Amino acid sequence: MIHVVEDDDGVRDLELYALRQAGFEAVGFGNTADFRAALQKTTPNLVLLDVMLPGEDGVSLLQSLRRDPRTKRLPVILVTAKGAEMDKVRGLDSGADDYLTKPFGIMELLARVRALLRRSEETRPAQVLTVGALSLDRERHLVRAGERNVELTHMEFELLAFMMAHVGKAVTREMLLDDVWGLGFAGDTRTVDVHIRSLRQKLGDLSVMILTVRGVGYKLEG
Repeated sequence: MIHVVEDDDGVRDLELYALRQAGFEAVGFGNTADFRAALQKTTPNLVLLDVMLPGEDGVSLLQSLRRDPRTKRLPVILVTAKGAEMDKVRGLDSGADDYLTKPFGIMELLARVRALLRRSEETRPAQVLTVGALSLDRERHLVRAGERNVELTHMEFELLAFMMAHVGKAVTREMLLDDVWGLGFAGDTRTVDVHIRSLRQKLGDLSVMILTVRGVGYKLEG
């Protein structure tokens, strides 16, 4: 089941038609209130969420979904007319799994949906990762540097989790964009550098664990 949250009747009808023609079961909602009411009855497999909605905007709704244990891992693709990189970064940092900019093609929409559903159905990664004095708990969305809790954004958390899962291995900026930010993210490698810089600041003394590999990217050492 896919839920489509979009206030533009024409866009919503087009998305629903494309999804149903591709074999998906899909239901549309013109506002967040109706979507929230439906969510109390059933949890969909994926949500296509417009950012510019009347009343509560899509990013605020997404943030509340990520705070709810029942929906914090619910796959969400943000759909919006905004194309600026910082809008995409804000949406992804709020917990979006992918980002689709209007106008988009039907084939692209379906490709994004299928790719995200495949990723969400794959074997879940280890829930607790530990490297030296650094630990990350996926289930509780908790990071500890020694005895101190570290508050991270969604993408900082996913970036750190990826590097901890590949401890000791050099990873390129392109690899991080593909695996952490996801299919189709239009940002450049500076996005990775900005998040690495912020992550280092928040890790304090343990920031020395994140090494810059000249000409390659980054590496986490225990």
